[in-house]
Amino acid sequence: MQKFYLKSMGCKSNQFEGQIVAEKLVNSGYEQVKSLEEADFYILNSCSVTHKSDNEAFYLLRHAHSLGLKTVLTGCIAQIEKDKLLKEDFIDCVIGNEDKFKLAELLNEDKRYAVKDLMGENNFYPVILNDTTKTRISLKIQDGCDNRCSYCIIPFGRGKSRSADSEFIVKEVNRYCENGYKEVVLTGIHIGLYEGGLLKLLQKIEKETKIPRYRLGSLNPHEITNELLDFLQKSEKFCPHFHLSLQSACNNTLKRMNRHYTVEYYLDQIEDIVSRFNKPFLGSDIIAGFVGETEEDFQITVENLKKSNLSQIHVFPYSIRQGTTAEKMEGHLPDNIKEERATIIKQISQEKLNIFKSENIGTTQEVLIEKRPDKNTGKFKGVTRNYLNVILNEGEFNTLKNIELTKENLV
Repeated sequence: MQKFYLKSMGCKSNQFEGQIVAEKLVNSGYEQVKSLEEADFYILNSCSVTHKSDNEAFYLLRHAHSLGLKTVLTGCIAQIEKDKLLKEDFIDCVIGNEDKFKLAELLNEDKRYAVKDLMGENNFYPVILNDTTKTRISLKIQDGCDNRCSYCIIPFGRGKSRSADSEFIVKEVNRYCENGYKEVVLTGIHIGLYEGGLLKLLQKIEKETKIPRYRLGSLNPHEITNELLDFLQKSEKFCPHFHLSLQSACNNTLKRMNRHYTVEYYLDQIEDIVSRFNKPFLGSDIIAGFVGETEEDFQITVENLKKSNLSQIHVFPYSIRQGTTAEKMEGHLPDNIKEERATIIKQISQEKLNIFKSENIGTTQEVLIEKRPDKNTGKFKGVTRNYLNVILNEGEFNTLKNIELTKENLV
């Protein structure tokens, strides 16, 4: 029996797809192992959102190759770079984003290259995960993106937006529920572009499934409408956790990024969300040091982030992506400036997360106990509806329990 070690990088969609790939390989007679030393194949399900992720991917592949493993690169780097990668002596197979679901078949045929052109693809490839060993599960409802943000390479790795059929989604949510899952995370590359409307899909999930909890992947600010908020506010299943794809808190920078909203718009929107929900978690993405970002622009971003009601900020330094509009813009900043600005925003993020945790102390929150007792401490770990991690002295795996949050039990 041939053995494989699989690593997935990047977004929740890619993590979910990696689980699918592993499950399909196991069902085809391969054995998944937990260390490189045991493996025959090293499979890297890559991300190409930044230059840093590319470098990390190539480092991991070189290392696996040096140990004598057959290396398989799939995911967004494989999709974007395509045949260029076969010139590298440390990469044995290059498999595209949709072809990775046929990986077992391709490995059996000893295929070195299988990358389908996704730019003309109109159909959503539905993937089903049968694993029932966890308490929360992602469900991919959409793939691709029709936006052309000036910095982003992902549309070239994922193709244009296409969506899963709503009946398929409802069927999967109910199947997960029957298998014991207590929470589903609806993911995709850009779920705000869900065909037929995200609101209609959520109304269908609310009405036709018994899942106790669901939460949403990342949304652009203008996709969170009053109508959507009105519905979510009344929902008994929705977890009050929003992840806003903001990218900057300066209008000049947003314009250069080709993002179609203003800082004022989403700051007002954040206030609206906070007023509607009971201590909602508000995550965000910010790019530090984008092309042409002046010191004044950056200070505007800093001040706006500080005064916002965000709970946490995921920040990364701007990374040049070949083939994007931003690559050809004037005003690229040195790496040290980008790193310095990212560090400042990380500090703001930590301060905001600390404040959010402190605001939740003394409140009672529903916790999903999602990990069995730790072997060393005997304690359980769970997650609240508003996305806080909690440590418990006692509990029962895969149950929902109302817990008063304290300084001691908040991670």
